[in-house]
Amino acid sequence: MTPQPPDGTAPPPRPEPKQPPDAQRPADAERPAAPDPGTPVARRLVLGMLGLGAAGVAAAPYVQKGIDSFLGAAADKDPTGLTGLFPNSSGFRYYSVADSVRKKTPATYRLDIGGLVERPVSYTLAQLRALPQTRVVRDVQCVTGWRVPDTPFEGVRLSHLLDLAGVKPTGRAVRFLCFDGTYSESLTLDQARRDDVLVALKMQDKDLPHNHGGPVRLYVAPMYFYKSAKWLSGINVTDRVLPGYWEELGYDVDAWVGRSNGRTDTPTV
Repeated sequence: MTPQPPDGTAPPPRPEPKQPPDAQRPADAERPAAPDPGTPVARRLVLGMLGLGAAGVAAAPYVQKGIDSFLGAAADKDPTGLTGLFPNSSGFRYYSVADSVRKKTPATYRLDIGGLVERPVSYTLAQLRALPQTRVVRDVQCVTGWRVPDTPFEGVRLSHLLDLAGVKPTGRAVRFLCFDGTYSESLTLDQARRDDVLVALKMQDKDLPHNHGGPVRLYVAPMYFYKSAKWLSGINVTDRVLPGYWEELGYDVDAWVGRSNGRTDTPTV
């Protein structure tokens, strides 16, 4: 599958891509690469997760909730990627492009909006919650092939935040930064202004937990899920699209479901 560059020029030879995010991948998703043979893996961790994975299949819902919590916490501190082999009860898996991500609380979280805007601003979590909220229910589609149907996300329309900041005439695109220090994404300004692009505060009608990219993440409904950057901390208006983390590894910048990355999935619009 050959990525299509955003400017329509001849595509360069494509490197073998890494496994796309999200930190949540369902059971049929492609698994992350196995750890380096030279990297020691604690026998206790392997055996413990194997036992929990088996228990999750037959456990009562309240036990499964505990397993979900364990897997989420373990994934945040697991450089081996082994926790990505076990599904949680929602059909997602936990996975990250960073070794670990420090949690943000309502008191410490900030979303900074700047770049080519008239009124740069920094929002607290409480301030984002006080803005008008929009709920969008769509299928979530990963570029590796898995799909989770009818997943609700809720938050502030990105277009509303851009309007409040006042985009300058030279603004053409939006770049997203994340507090994991690694993940980044970009959209054109027209894409960012769609009604189904959110700065999401809730997923599946619950506050976004840390392992799902909380407390705030990007949600781009019509595109493959790698565009929905987790742990969102910065929104910068730019004069051009800057490829994000996964685009630098060969995935399409304009990641429309069913019309990019060499895939023909049913669109999520």
